[in-house]
Amino acid sequence: MHKNLCLHVLLSTSLIGAAVALAADQPAAAPQTKCPVSGTPIDRSVHVDYQGQRIYFCCAKCPAEFRKDPEKYFAAFEREGVQLENIQTACPVSGEKLGEDDMGKPVSIRYKGRTVQFCCKMCVKKFEADPAKYLAALPGEQGTAR
Repeated sequence: MHKNLCLHVLLSTSLIGAAVALAADQPAAAPQTKCPVSGTPIDRSVHVDYQGQRIYFCCAKCPAEFRKDPEKYFAAFEREGVQLENIQTACPVSGEKLGEDDMGKPVSIRYKGRTVQFCCKMCVKKFEADPAKYLAALPGEQGTAR
């Protein structure tokens, strides 16, 4: 019994250490402060809502550049650990309003530079099976995920 307990503690400690090491490889999420196009400070009055995310820019010219290749900029948000403002009010899979009734707090995942919220863990699995379908259900402008 003691041997099994020691083995269990050793395995648990190893798993926790691995999880911490993986988390350390990920940059800490930080709010957007720079324009994704120019790299200069954002003007909060200039923004685009795209696939459930609010993206801020420095000037009225930059949104057009973003729209040419949104995935390029989402990849940069992911690399830099930028957490965009989420504008979702409903789950993209079930259509249920987030945080209402008995569903409890929304479940969030990071997906290619976006934070996507769901009503429950079952909807996350459905999203992962066909992300492009459900990204198209998010509020704001749409595009195709690559």
